[in-house]
Amino acid sequence: MSRELDQIDKGILYMLQREARETTAQEIADTVGVSPSTVRNRIDQLETDGVIRGYHPEIDYEMANLPLRVLFICTAPATRRAELADEIMNVQGVIDVREMMTGRRNLHVEIVATSTTDISRIADAVHELGLEIESSELVKRRQIQPFDHFQFRG
Repeated sequence: MSRELDQIDKGILYMLQREARETTAQEIADTVGVSPSTVRNRIDQLETDGVIRGYHPEIDYEMANLPLRVLFICTAPATRRAELADEIMNVQGVIDVREMMTGRRNLHVEIVATSTTDISRIADAVHELGLEIESSELVKRRQIQPFDHFQFRG
């Protein structure tokens, strides 16, 4: 169940998306116009409500000796898509799975690998689960940014 976010919540979420690790409750409070304790309470509530589901580091996999990043575009039977998405996360090297709403090409599986042997191992595991790989693409670069639909203006 979703919840209605006010401007304070939106500001907190925006600031956390920009740099959760380096941003203090005091900095967020100064930006959104409330006390640091209110910020901490709001963050706790956003976590409890499931709006904030975790804090994840952004990893440069190439620097971590995983130079190959590949996106498998797969098709799963519609009735097993969610189950297979959960199962594929257990394959070593899989870092991201996205479920598409309908049709073919309904699972996008992102992997990291050190060699083509690794890629083949993961592709074999994907096939063994019952997924059909429609295409695979070598990922050159991925960029992310704070989600700006919150329209926070601090």
